[in-house]
Amino acid sequence: MGRNLEVFEGNLKKIDALTKRLVAIMAKRRKVPAALQGPSQDLYLKAAQAWMSEAMEHPAKIIELQAGYWGKTLAHFAEAQAALAKGPFKAPEDPGPRDKRFSNPLWESHPWFNFWKQQYLINAEAVQKAVEQTDGLTAKDKKRLQYFSRQIVDMLAPTNFLATNPDALERAIETDGQSLVDGLANLVADLERNDGELIVRLADESAFQVGENLATTPGEVVFRNRMFELIQYTPTTDQVREIPVVIFPPWINKFYILDLKAQNSLIKWVVDQGFTLFVVSWVNPDPSYRDTTMDDYVQDGYLAALREVKAICGTQAVNAVGYCIAGTTLALTLALMKKRGDTTVNSATFFTTLTDFSDQGEVGVFLDDDFVDGIEKESMEKGVLEAFFMSRTFSYLRSNDLIYQPAIRSYMMGQTPPAFDLLYWNGDSTNLPAKMAVEYLRGLCQDDLFATDGFPICGQTAHISEVDVPLCAVACETDHIAGWKSSYRGVQQMGATDKTFILSESGHIAGIVNPPSKKKYGHWTGHDLSLPPEEWLKSAEKHDGSWWPRWGEWLGARSGGLVPARQPGDAAHPPLAPAPGTYVRAVPAVS
Repeated sequence: MGRNLEVFEGNLKKIDALTKRLVAIMAKRRKVPAALQGPSQDLYLKAAQAWMSEAMEHPAKIIELQAGYWGKTLAHFAEAQAALAKGPFKAPEDPGPRDKRFSNPLWESHPWFNFWKQQYLINAEAVQKAVEQTDGLTAKDKKRLQYFSRQIVDMLAPTNFLATNPDALERAIETDGQSLVDGLANLVADLERNDGELIVRLADESAFQVGENLATTPGEVVFRNRMFELIQYTPTTDQVREIPVVIFPPWINKFYILDLKAQNSLIKWVVDQGFTLFVVSWVNPDPSYRDTTMDDYVQDGYLAALREVKAICGTQAVNAVGYCIAGTTLALTLALMKKRGDTTVNSATFFTTLTDFSDQGEVGVFLDDDFVDGIEKESMEKGVLEAFFMSRTFSYLRSNDLIYQPAIRSYMMGQTPPAFDLLYWNGDSTNLPAKMAVEYLRGLCQDDLFATDGFPICGQTAHISEVDVPLCAVACETDHIAGWKSSYRGVQQMGATDKTFILSESGHIAGIVNPPSKKKYGHWTGHDLSLPPEEWLKSAEKHDGSWWPRWGEWLGARSGGLVPARQPGDAAHPPLAPAPGTYVRAVPAVS
């Protein structure tokens, strides 16, 4: 008993110290513009007006909805009350549906927890039906209302509150309350790390170090300018293909998603297949990059990298790969090169790339003027769109997996975040230059200029139809950032006669980082790209396993013959730093 009392008194002192830290950081909490906290009130005003109009014009419909909700609620309350008061002490029959958030057996067997679960699901269903049956909204407004109402419903799940989370309560009892103290410590640490804003830490940061147990494929930085470092990887074969490959990763994140560890490194795999591989590592911009534009990314990024790769390898052609936003910009660059008569790029590969933004997919809920106006104002004031905003936005696209479940584990259960390399990378985000971010959001995402009137780039107007090099596009079935149907429609509009489209299982990251050794996700291929996306999928052939070997064959057929392996750099390009370079580690200051 004495020992437990000592532990209790020690925990009280810890709680007191942590509470003081919590108060201190909240007093200095950063000011986040209201425009970046959620949609404008106009959306909810439109919804309220549509609901009132519906109530006036079709009262029976509203009464039916309300009666159905209250009927279920009262019946459920009566059953739960009877189970608690009269016994037997067990939950009433639970019709489901099954939800992985409620995996603890107590959600099924204990009347208290089962009551909260079932009532929550009844409430969630009522909100969903109310939104679905609200007429008088545009399709876009209705989609946004569905998304943001779902966010509210997910936030209010009983699993997110200590008193109604059996896992957290069981752990608190098992640990004599130590888990709650540890959880408070984790919460305070996360708030301090982000100036009072809550961004849940997803991975144990002490478990990883870039260049030591992440991004370890051998290579050298062979060129550097203000926009990027160019890494050339050390060959692992005696001979390599004549035409080199350069990968342009997205500058929204860091390139080492393609080189997390040897077992799932696409970079290592490409090198092992006998290709001379270069990868661009983009600078993480600070406010001095305020006026950096899409022109700069094309001129001092893409065109500069292609020029240096040709010079190092002594070739006239390069095979280029673009991932996500870097694929979009690769397409812009190809259209510009077409106008200039530049035939440097022998073939292009696009990973999860949007070039037709007529359907913005799930991320489209953040692309209305209410958010984009706020982003423009904030980024122009700071000089950059901070990584904080990008990371938070993408997390909310999968809020249960990337916000609430990690928060429960960390703050209620008191557990250290897992040593998970993918989640570590996910938290290692980058800033975006202010002017470039606004150009991209306005001209491409909102106005869809590349697929319509043409997008202005480097003094020219680039159009999607001008992308006419042999191309391979890889999209992912459950991608919540670059929907595969939109990616497919973009490829349809490109001017190339040699087109290959591959649809991978899984999402934006796991569908790309899908090594053959795992034998995890399959893929589809189909030849008739004139079909609508749904029809293409019906006619496509399903293949087990990774798409990497299929792409490797496609790339090999467009890479020339074999030549002696090339070591990184040459006399004019001496190694500047070992891979993964210096830019990937830089942490820019933002005022």
